[in-house]
Order: sequence, then structure tokens, then C-alpha cells
Amino acid sequence: MRLEELPTPCLVLDRIVLEQNLEAMRTVARRHGVSLRPHLKTAKSVKVARLAFGDETGPITVSTLAEAEYFGRQGFGDITLAAGITPQKLGRAAALVETGVRLSVVTDDVAVAKSIGSHILGLRALIEIDSGEGRGGVAADSDALLEIGRALGQRLAGVLTHGGHSYACRTADCAADVAEQERRSVTRAADVLRAAGLSCEMVSIGSTPSVTHARALDGVTEVRPGVYMFGDLFQAEIGSCTREDIALTVLASVIGRRESENRILIDAGSLALSKDRSTAATDHDAGFGIVWGIDCEPVYGECRIERAYQEHGVATGDTSLPFEKIPVGTKVRVAPNHACLTAAAYDRYYVVEGGDEVVAIWDRINGW
Repeated sequence: MRLEELPTPCLVLDRIVLEQNLEAMRTVARRHGVSLRPHLKTAKSVKVARLAFGDETGPITVSTLAEAEYFGRQGFGDITLAAGITPQKLGRAAALVETGVRLSVVTDDVAVAKSIGSHILGLRALIEIDSGEGRGGVAADSDALLEIGRALGQRLAGVLTHGGHSYACRTADCAADVAEQERRSVTRAADVLRAAGLSCEMVSIGSTPSVTHARALDGVTEVRPGVYMFGDLFQAEIGSCTREDIALTVLASVIGRRESENRILIDAGSLALSKDRSTAATDHDAGFGIVWGIDCEPVYGECRIERAYQEHGVATGDTSLPFEKIPVGTKVRVAPNHACLTAAAYDRYYVVEGGDEVVAIWDRINGW
């Protein structure tokens, strides 16, 4: 099967680029002497997860219980559910533990910690630390840290943070500074817990930009990057990858042309691409995605999708588009702003290896 034969829009994953990205992050983890617990919230695929560990299983991170159950069924036995859990979900999480999965949940709430600590089955829990993003977590020196730790008791597995403010960085030095904020926050929290006689086995940080550019990770036991696997236009803009490292694209078809306005219409809109406009805050606004040729070459110049409707994308170029080469029906590849959100609409990957031949179809898990 060739890309030209596929229905559009659909998701295309280049295995060669993917494996290069996976090895690059494994190298980073080895250099720092930390474990790699990749976040699968972007990939949501057991095939990708196995490649992350050299066709084996290893410790992983997920964002939903549906993902945890999916990977648990596929033999992944050490899973961190990185989104804060509610008491109503503890029964479902415990059912996964009963199957033999070593599941760690996350909380920054004393009441939830008490529910976890008193639960009949052996859930493990990490305390979420706010290292500067301001989304979730407690401060490393807060009274709440010890209160949560004591409420968890023997269920306390460690501390976790996510330096999402690294996405505001535009230089490697800035991302490295965020990584140091993450490191200091979680290692300080770990020291406080240990000084109080509480266990703190896991000291976990995440974020592709901060892990990629970290200067040192002393005291950290593991890292949880995720989007590094696929890359995207935003990650390329902030220096976490290059455009050549983007492994994930959307295959779309040209469905209309307006030569007088130098624009084309494609059958990939906001549902197929997402409405993420993260690159608008960078030096190179990519609209809702950059349109490449079917071979992923920039044959249309800097052709960006400037408008996205539900099922339509309107694209224009920075130079005159070669309309003689773009009849209706032409297949194009769209590089996404944010791979995580773009991939979320699809149930499978059509896998290529640098060319246009589809060598495999890999499933994805969606839902919560």
C-alpha cells in the first residue's frame, strides 16, 4: 500500500525518524544516569512504547486510566498515572493493581492522600510538586507536603513534577534553567520527606525541553518526556528538535484551489489538525500547520494553513504556489504545531520508513 492509496485525512508516522528520536532521548538519560519513563500520552501506542525500550517493555507514564489499562494488558507492568487522581477512580486503579501492574498514582491533596493510604489494595502514590509552572502540585517547603506524605504512609512512593513552563523558553539556556528549577524542587521535597522519616524512592521530573537541555540531574531518579518521540513545529521552534526530526504528519488531499488568491483548500481542518496555534508565539508562525509534499519536502515553500474549519484547511504560501503541480486530489503532508493534540483525533498510524510505502498499521488508545 502506498500513501497515495490512503483515505484522507489520516496519520502518518515515519518509523526511521521516530527511532532516531527515541535513541537521542535514551542517550540523554544515559548521560545523566537516570531512568527513562517515557510519557505515552502523545503516542498512545504499544508499538511505539516497545520501540522506546528497544522492542521491550519498561517503566512508562500515562495520562488516563484507559491508557494504563491498555498498556497493562500489553505487558507493561510499571506505570505512573501522571494526572492527579480522584477518590472515585481509586477502585478502577486498584483493579489494575490486581492484575499485577505496579501502578503509581499522583496527588497534591490531603483528603485524596488519606483515601489512597486507607485503600484496601496496594496503590502507590507520588506527591506532585509545583516547580514553577503553577498548574498543580504543592511547594517543596509547604506544610502540605508533609501532611500528604504522612497521610499516604507506606503508600508513598516519591515525588513528581512537570516543568511545563519550559514551553515558554526560546533558548537552550532557558530550558536548562527550568530543568534546574525542576531538579531543585523535587530533590528539596525528597529531602524534607526523608528528614521526617518518610520514604521517597522516586524523584521524577518531566518535559521534553527541560530534559533535553538539562545541565545536571543530580538527585533525580527518572525523567518523563513524551513529545520528543514525534517532535512537532512548536518543539522545533523552541529548540527541542528540528523540522527534520518531526516523525508525525497528517496526510491530506487538496480539495480546492484559488489561484487568484494563492491558496489551496485541503480536507484536514480543526478536527484533523487541532486548533493549537502554539507557534504563533514564536518567530515563525506556522498557522495551523505547514503543508509539505507527499515526500515531506517543502515543495510549496512556507505553505501554512492560515484558517481551519471543522473539516477544511485553507493554506497559502509565502511565494506563488505551483498550481500546475497541485491539481485537486493531490496528496500532501501537514506538519503539526502540537503532535499530542493532532494525534488525539485518530485511532491508528500508517507507518512508513522514509518513503511512501506503508509498512505497518499501528493502533492507538483513545478515551479516558
